[in-house]
Amino acid sequence: MSIQGAYNQWSTTYDADRNLTRDLDAEVTRDSLDGLRCQVILEIGCGTGKNTALLAKIGRQVHALDFSDGMLAQAREKLRLANVTFTVADLTRRWPVDDQTVDLVTCNLVLEHIRDLSFIFAEAARALAKGGRFFICELHPFRQYQGTTARFKRAQITTEIPAFVHHLSDFTTAAGSQGLALLSIREWWHAEDQNKPPRLLSLMLEKRCPSVS
Repeated sequence: MSIQGAYNQWSTTYDADRNLTRDLDAEVTRDSLDGLRCQVILEIGCGTGKNTALLAKIGRQVHALDFSDGMLAQAREKLRLANVTFTVADLTRRWPVDDQTVDLVTCNLVLEHIRDLSFIFAEAARALAKGGRFFICELHPFRQYQGTTARFKRAQITTEIPAFVHHLSDFTTAAGSQGLALLSIREWWHAEDQNKPPRLLSLMLEKRCPSVS
């Protein structure tokens, strides 16, 4: 099953299924972003909108992208907010946003499904105004090394969604090549993760110079 097809199928139960990674991601995002105030926010891979409501509180305008029609249908149904626009978009192609017009780009639990990180970081750098920030929260590489992937169950059949392993150096190298400076890097555990490797990795980056083409 394709990544897009899997998320379309998962969309109707994504919010209700037990999912510690999803829940922790929401906590991490609140902890990391709640104090910010932005004019324009670009959310890439918004899914069912689990973080979009928070972004709508801290941003005057939010543009939320996802390539899954099913996920976006769920987001539109539950978040009818005047300052949020939802758009179907393939993140591996040029994003529907003008250069240097965004204060904050957010990316949550998306990059494991993207083979080429360099394009994502280049597009973020293109979209961000100078001083703008790129917030990333992803499955920790340690979990990927153990074979952990996004998955869901239907009628006792488990579907694992195709994923690509990205090392910590992949993130920092891609950021540095686009003039994105690392402001912070943190590791996160769910309350049920005692004596286990970190579940999530978050990075906050800042655009300090023009991106490298």
